[in-house]
Amino acid sequence: MSETNCNHDCGSCGESCDERPSRESLLAAPNALSSVRHVIAVMSGKGGVGKSLVTSLAAVLMSRSGFHVGILDADVTGPSIPKAFGVTGEVRGTASGAYPLPSDGGIDIMSINLLLPHDTDPVVWRGPVISNTVKQFWQEIIWQDIDYLFIDMPPGTGDVPLTVFQSLPVDGILVVTSPQELVSMIVAKAVNMAQMMEVPILGLIENMAYFRCPDCGKEHKIFGESHLPATAAQYGLPVLGRIPVDPQLAALCDNGAVEQFEGHWLDEMIAVLKKIDVKETK
Repeated sequence: MSETNCNHDCGSCGESCDERPSRESLLAAPNALSSVRHVIAVMSGKGGVGKSLVTSLAAVLMSRSGFHVGILDADVTGPSIPKAFGVTGEVRGTASGAYPLPSDGGIDIMSINLLLPHDTDPVVWRGPVISNTVKQFWQEIIWQDIDYLFIDMPPGTGDVPLTVFQSLPVDGILVVTSPQELVSMIVAKAVNMAQMMEVPILGLIENMAYFRCPDCGKEHKIFGESHLPATAAQYGLPVLGRIPVDPQLAALCDNGAVEQFEGHWLDEMIAVLKKIDVKETK
């Protein structure tokens, strides 16, 4: 942004300039009763690639690994995390803050749908209001003894991602892609924003990578050949998993039973996430 157009509101600006404060100085303090060790954002340069699915599976797998996990659903206008986990009810506030609702497996969840009378009620808000709501999910929700807090981001690189990267101490980003040729554009947008915000990208996850025939076991690439390896090499990023089109997995999410899924598609991703914890303890 040029000096003549600058309004000196760095909290709403993604540009770099001499007057811009450090990332640390923009961070919002969490609730005084919160304890969060690691914050991981799950994002993409476009919608419809499966960020909420990857967020859910990452949370389940890290929980199975013995960590206390939370999910902050930052996709305010299209929340799907409570549905996938079968979490219902309304979050209630106290004088000190409010507590997220736990899933059957003990994963703490905060989403706008847990504040609405009906989960089908639309959220018709403008960008600044949505961004402030996400910030409140960090500041006013009491995240108790969380080892990994996953942020399910909305599509693109707009107001909410900017707020998350400026206001929350994000340790790393998982970028979700699909097999189509536009994957290079998706990754480029995420990489450029991550560099601007000085947040490392942990790796790439490809969703809808293939369909495995239940009769013959052959893999069918119904969305075409993957362009991910070339794109990953271009940006020097690791591929941390490839998730197939799986009707059983879709059914579990639809029925609020994602914690029952079985699969080893994201083993490399989990290994990378665990290394973050190892580095901290050394």
